[in-house]
Amino acid sequence: MPPKKKADNDAYQQLKKDIPAGTPGRLYVFHGEEDYLRDYYLGELKKKLLSGGMEEFNLHIFQGKELDAQKLSAAVDCLPMMSERTLVLVYDYDLFKAGEEQRQKLISLFAGLPDYVCLIFIYDLIPYKADARTKLAQALKEYGSVVQFSRQEQGDLVSWLKRRFRALGKEIDSAQAEYLIFLCGGLMTGLVSEVEKIGAYAKGGKVTREDIDAVAAPVLDAVVFRMTDAIASGDFDRAAAVLGDLFQLRQEPIMILSVLGRQLRQLYSARLALEHKKQASYLMELWGMRQSYPAQRLLQSCRRYSLGWCRRAVRLAGETDLAMKSTGRDNEELLIDLLLQLAMPVSASGERRRA
Repeated sequence: MPPKKKADNDAYQQLKKDIPAGTPGRLYVFHGEEDYLRDYYLGELKKKLLSGGMEEFNLHIFQGKELDAQKLSAAVDCLPMMSERTLVLVYDYDLFKAGEEQRQKLISLFAGLPDYVCLIFIYDLIPYKADARTKLAQALKEYGSVVQFSRQEQGDLVSWLKRRFRALGKEIDSAQAEYLIFLCGGLMTGLVSEVEKIGAYAKGGKVTREDIDAVAAPVLDAVVFRMTDAIASGDFDRAAAVLGDLFQLRQEPIMILSVLGRQLRQLYSARLALEHKKQASYLMELWGMRQSYPAQRLLQSCRRYSLGWCRRAVRLAGETDLAMKSTGRDNEELLIDLLLQLAMPVSASGERRRA
C-alpha cells in the first residue's frame, strides 16, 4: 500500500498568521474534515473583520443551491458600512460543477475582487474536489488560498487537550491524552464533547484512564480493536461479546467488517514490519497515521500473532466481504462465522503464537 500524501499545510499556516496580523486575504476556499478548526477560524475572521456594531450589514451568507455568479457579484459590490471590510460566506457551492458560463464569470469576479471584500467558499456537506487542469483552479491559486482543515498531528492534539482540560480545572498527562485520542478518534470536532463529559465526571484534579473509560464514547475503530485484542489474547468469549454489543448498537455488519478488515490488514503489515525490524514510524507513513499511539498498539498486538495467522485472517476477511456482496446469507451470521474461523487453530506453518 503506497504512503498517503500529506495535505498541503502552507495555506493553513498562512491563515493563522494573517488573522492576528489583521491582513486576511480577499478569497479563500475552506474545506477538510476538521470542522472544529474551520469554525474556529471563521469565528476569528468574523471578530477581526466585522466590528463597529454594523456586523449584520457587512456579513453576507449564501447557500450553494441559491447562488449564481450574478448574486455573488452583487454581494461583492456592497460597500462596507462603518467598517473596512465585508465578509461573504458561501456554503456548499461546488465551484467545479458550475457551467462554463458561470465559471468564466467567477474567474472574472475573482480577478477583480476589491480590497474591502473577504469572500470564502465553505465546503461543509459536500467534498471539495478541484480539477487542477481548469482555469478556475488556476484562478483560485492566483487570487486566493485553498485552506484544508485536516486532522492535527498527535503533539498538537495532546497540547490542545491539555489546554481544554485545564480550562475545566483538570489536568491530563500525555499518555492519557493519547489514549483518549485513540479511543474517541483524532478529530477535535468529536473530542470537544468528550472533554466536557470527562471533565464533569472526573472527581479528582487529574483525569485517569478509569474516568475516560467510564463516560467516553469510543469510535467504531477503537471498539473493533478491542475485539481483535480479545482474539489475540485467546479470549473469544470477550471478542464475541464485543461483536454482540455492536449488533445491539445497530452497527451495520458491512461497516463492522470494513473496519475489522482494515485492522487485520494493519496487523498483517505490523507483523511484516516486526519481521523486518521496522519501527512505528514506518506504519504511520504506510497507513497515513497522524498519531503514533495506534501504530505502537499495532506493534504490541502483532507480537501475539504469527505471520501465517495474519495472512490467513486477511484472506478470510476478504472472503467474508465477497460473501456479503454476492450471496443471500445474513450478514450478521457471516460476521459471526468469520469470528469463529479466526478463533480456530491454523496449520503448523501459520499457528498463532503468544508473546
